[in-house]
Amino acid sequence: MENQLDVFFYEAFEEEEASLRRLVLPGLRVGFVPSTIQEHGDAHPPAPIISIRTQSEIPLSWASELKAIIARTTGYDHLKTYKDATGSKLPCGHLPKYCSRAVAEQAMVLWLSLLRNVPAPIEHFKTFDRDGLTGLECEGKNLLVVGVGNIGSEIVRIGAGLGMKVRGVDIVRRHTAVDYISIEEGLPSADIVVCAMNLTASNSGYFNTERFRKFRKGAVFVNVARGEMSPAGDVLKALDEGILSSAALDVYDNEKILAVSLRAGKAADHPSVQAVLELAKRPNVILTPHNAFNTHESVERKSRQTMDQIAHFREHGTFLWQAPD
Repeated sequence: MENQLDVFFYEAFEEEEASLRRLVLPGLRVGFVPSTIQEHGDAHPPAPIISIRTQSEIPLSWASELKAIIARTTGYDHLKTYKDATGSKLPCGHLPKYCSRAVAEQAMVLWLSLLRNVPAPIEHFKTFDRDGLTGLECEGKNLLVVGVGNIGSEIVRIGAGLGMKVRGVDIVRRHTAVDYISIEEGLPSADIVVCAMNLTASNSGYFNTERFRKFRKGAVFVNVARGEMSPAGDVLKALDEGILSSAALDVYDNEKILAVSLRAGKAADHPSVQAVLELAKRPNVILTPHNAFNTHESVERKSRQTMDQIAHFREHGTFLWQAPD
């Protein structure tokens, strides 16, 4: 494969590109686009190493043309899916710890906003009335964190700092300070449930209609992990059935279709996309564009760690943080 670039970055939004450019290794030839691979329309890889986030669909034919893939994400499920689909042993890296605090704080912002009925008070400023705006406080509420890894453990710390009664659900109980409980025990008493799990083949669709019906009636649900674990149609049904009082999503099932169609200005005729668009109409729902990671601090960490990954790969042929197979 002949090209003049060493690394090509897809899905690099403005602030991220600026940060990466400041830290580019001497002599490294790089290219950037804000779009996904499918939006950009490349027939072949523009460089032997490509870097993506979560929305790019890497053509199967590229597996034999690439030297490596770097995901600028904590999750690596999309890398495993690609390697499984191609049968490739292509080196793939990810960034497991760059945004743990940022995502945890966003989860807090979302459940606080739902408890206080935001953005309704902002709208009510126009008439300066307070009818229907009475919210709830965090202190003493039961917070259930499902998935207590790097991000989930930060959410536990934040919840405890707010005076909440925090419990965690995880198949691996590696944090001694966490009060672990089974999902069956935790859901009936939880006021707020936050999904912070890594996506695997076994937990796709984890928060489905059947599981939502085990929630405490009137619970708040927040997902800052992967959308595949809480299909939008099931969230919508849980709201319509009165199981959930409110919900906040930063991630979506079929996010690649959703994101590309919204950026193009036309909604795809896909059930999950239509369910998200219906959720967007609800006053008790907050939707954000997979943005929980996005703080100045985490973008800087991400850029530094990405360059560390590249440097390590060029010298050793492996990554500092390899995506597990």
